[in-house]
Amino acid sequence: MKHTAYKLFWAWEFEKEEKWLNEMSAKGFQLVAVGPFRYVFDDTIKGEYEYRLELLDNFPSSSKSVDYIRFLEETGVEHVGSMLRWAYFRKKASEGKFELYSDIDSKIKYYKRFILLFLGISPLMIVNVINSFIAYSNYKLSINLIFGLLSLAIAGLIARGIFEINQKIQQLKKEKLIRE
Repeated sequence: MKHTAYKLFWAWEFEKEEKWLNEMSAKGFQLVAVGPFRYVFDDTIKGEYEYRLELLDNFPSSSKSVDYIRFLEETGVEHVGSMLRWAYFRKKASEGKFELYSDIDSKIKYYKRFILLFLGISPLMIVNVINSFIAYSNYKLSINLIFGLLSLAIAGLIARGIFEINQKIQQLKKEKLIRE
């Protein structure tokens, strides 16, 4: 039997999303499809799969991503679905612990990919904020003010994401120093 859940996770909360997917798996709900804020589950064996998410370097349809996904599938990992550059993977829990990044350096490199994504979006948001407020000051249209405030809120969320991911990077760097 299929179940659909709607839930919002920010991009920097991918670990929280993974945790939720794994909790759903423990309850017997296995992810079979994803969409914007939408998760489709099959009702199956409790804890059958362990889930991981990954922000790919490229869109899933690119040749590099296709090769990477094929490589993972050769190791017993299933590609459940994708949304933009996000890929959802699962592996049978009976096959042991499922990690995409097992060493600290690769985790740091992975987290830096988020910061680059957010920094790429940031200038667009700043330009939107400035243009909207200039348009509002010139024309006094409330839609310009609303759009400017919305863009400002999104820019704030992006800044929060950069801060939280940077905190994770700093924590991993400290952990690396302790281990060396």
